[in-house]
Amino acid sequence: MAEPDSRRKDNGNDFASALRSAAGLALLAFGLSIPIVAWRTDVDFSNAITLLPRWGLVASMVAIAFFARLAFLMRPRIGPSRPGTRIAKGPSPALARLAPKLGLAALLLFPPMALLLAGQAGAIKWVDNFGVQILIYVMLGWGLNIVIGLAGLLDLGYVAFYAVGAYTYALMATKVIPETIPALGLYAFWICLPVAGLLATLWGIILGFPVLRLRGDYLAIVTLAFGEIIRLVLINWVDFSNGYAGIQTPRITFFGIPFSSPTGERTFGEIFGLAGAPTIHRSIFLYYVILALALLTAWVTIRLRRLPVGRAWEALREDEIACRSLGINTTNTKLTAFAIGAGFGGFAGAFFAARQGFIDPKSFEFLESATIVAIVVLGGMGSLIGVAFAAVVMIGGIEILRELDFLKQVFGPGFNPDQYRLLIFGLAIVLVMIWKPRGLISTREPSIFLKERKTVSADLVKEGHG
Repeated sequence: MAEPDSRRKDNGNDFASALRSAAGLALLAFGLSIPIVAWRTDVDFSNAITLLPRWGLVASMVAIAFFARLAFLMRPRIGPSRPGTRIAKGPSPALARLAPKLGLAALLLFPPMALLLAGQAGAIKWVDNFGVQILIYVMLGWGLNIVIGLAGLLDLGYVAFYAVGAYTYALMATKVIPETIPALGLYAFWICLPVAGLLATLWGIILGFPVLRLRGDYLAIVTLAFGEIIRLVLINWVDFSNGYAGIQTPRITFFGIPFSSPTGERTFGEIFGLAGAPTIHRSIFLYYVILALALLTAWVTIRLRRLPVGRAWEALREDEIACRSLGINTTNTKLTAFAIGAGFGGFAGAFFAARQGFIDPKSFEFLESATIVAIVVLGGMGSLIGVAFAAVVMIGGIEILRELDFLKQVFGPGFNPDQYRLLIFGLAIVLVMIWKPRGLISTREPSIFLKERKTVSADLVKEGHG
């Protein structure tokens, strides 16, 4: 009987210690919130600065810090299993094969389900703000996953290739095509899309030749500088990019058939006899276009991973010295990863410009690169499903926060989740690094296998040093 008593005593001591630690962290959060969060500056009608208290927000942050620390300290400890203890197993192979098919079916049926459940007005919001927006970041995450997840190269300037694709489409669709072949104006997107991908690939190669002999932190700093150089060029070379004034881009068409026509041409809905506003037709078409581009990115990634170049990427990620000893040209291997990842970023940039109808340098700041890197890291580097899930959580989560009106009653009428985007990203990264340091999906499928494919624990996979 002494053993249960001692165990109960130890549990009580652990809980008391966890309470003290959580209270200390809550006190620290309260102290840090006083100069930063407790008051918000505002300008009244007399143009004088006033301080508006936000003690409800302070109390919420203190409570979150307290309970998060308490939950972390009291989480179940993983110890040696006792006789008779059942060990939880991963998903069965049949379920693992069925999950992608179910996910693809859900993606294909998402727009009609949104129309059925939310009506036309609600479907526009769900298809465009959620579906299209999330899929753009899924595609960007999958493109960067080639560079970071497979080749182990830390790229902090991926937004530069995104910008190259967007400005390629904008400049070609507004200047090159109208001045040379005006009859192809309605087909501008379909002509510019492959060109944007090729130019982004070319810029990936141009960047790769001088810098890919670098490794680790040095490579990360140089890619970060490259992204900032592209942004500053777009800001200051006004004759080329129109600077901060931006460029108005033509809307995407259904292979030459416009969705709305102020000149009186027959539109997509009129030709096919579809009911509803042109906006919903365009949003659904955009959804399926970016879905096709994202699936193309995933298919190419899976195929390349099974080829010798894909195995060379993974060998480079695991150990560059061993990779060199096998006779693999590491510079060319890095270059292929950089170029292919950059190409998919260019495709996403062209689609972004066609969807927005307007681009300027503010859309391609470092925050975009940080967001894409965070999606790849949180999802699990090298895992396509993990990256997609992280994009849904991070991008869709911000959109959902805007729909929760009761948050304004808690945090005040001026609450805007976009202002706390970086805070949410940082908190998500910290929590995932604590509980799932290898990412949300921490298992890997082998590139090649003997007789039977078996999942590999991420503990046996290095992240690489680039």
